[in-house]
Amino acid sequence: MSAPRLVKAPISLLFSEANVDKEAYEREYQKLSESDEDPISQWLKLAKARGETRESDPILLELIVELHRKIDALEMFIKNELPQRLSLTTKSEIEAIGFEHFALEDTILVPKEIYYGRIDMPVYPQHDVPVFFQAVDEKLAKILKMHERDEKEWNAYITARERILIRESRERQ
Repeated sequence: MSAPRLVKAPISLLFSEANVDKEAYEREYQKLSESDEDPISQWLKLAKARGETRESDPILLELIVELHRKIDALEMFIKNELPQRLSLTTKSEIEAIGFEHFALEDTILVPKEIYYGRIDMPVYPQHDVPVFFQAVDEKLAKILKMHERDEKEWNAYITARERILIRESRERQ
């Protein structure tokens, strides 16, 4: 197997071995999908499907929805309610990413082991990306399962990182 092409990217990852509680991890994975995201997102999707947002500015609409999410988050904070997330055992930094792979800074993976994790994606709106992955070696992981929306954001982030690195390389010359 040839080495995958990876791009440097500073991202955090929480993960555990998937076989510890596969059913619970699968349930959280589904819960963190776009379809179960939050009521305001569901409302917006339905409104778009019915054509009720046709005459609205899409960027302004998205910003208003994000403000609503922030208010919901503040309300949860004030009520001392935390989003229900499973406890994951290991925290690591992702050093580099590719379209189907990522590499960790630390050599902590067990080759061929399958893991469940949440990636803290630095995209707008910020959210956790649930992912199942398999260790290729102690640092390299292959993504096995990621939601379609998250995969699109992941790919767009890789492309943006490549552009930044190309620009930095040109500036150094």
